[in-house]
Amino acid sequence: MILSGLEIKREIEKGNIVIDPFNPELLNPNSYNLRLFNELLVYDEPVLDMKKQNRFHFIKIPDEGYELKPGVVYLGRTVEMTETKTFVPMLEGRSSVGRLGLSIHVTAGFGDVGFKGFWTLELQCVEPIRIYPNVEICQIYYHTISGDFWLYSSKKYQANLGIQPSRMYLDFEK
Repeated sequence: MILSGLEIKREIEKGNIVIDPFNPELLNPNSYNLRLFNELLVYDEPVLDMKKQNRFHFIKIPDEGYELKPGVVYLGRTVEMTETKTFVPMLEGRSSVGRLGLSIHVTAGFGDVGFKGFWTLELQCVEPIRIYPNVEICQIYYHTISGDFWLYSSKKYQANLGIQPSRMYLDFEK
């Protein structure tokens, strides 16, 4: 079951959900809008390799905006840090953003109970698009979980402080 916006607010007040900073104006009937931070990560490799750390650089998104180009994977992050202790967080792009041909995640919209950190966004566009810092780019919503569970504790992405490039190479070290 998906939590309503009012229930999200109640669970924030109880401490079971953390959204920092929290702004009640970003609360929706069954989700909360998250904003885009003013920085992007772009890979420098001509071919990305799952088995290694790929080189990358950062780009600041100026107030006047930054143009994304098709065929490039841009990683961004949310302004807000979130944490959930008893719910499954899910992330979706806002429909207004999707209608401009911008995807905010390819496969990483599913979170785990216990995740704490900023959400890394996988930005890809169909045609060139200008983006801006602090734009309400996606929405987080929460599912209840049934049965016993343990809290997410992956060393790959938990308690991150910024944009997280793929750490899939760690899977090959197991």
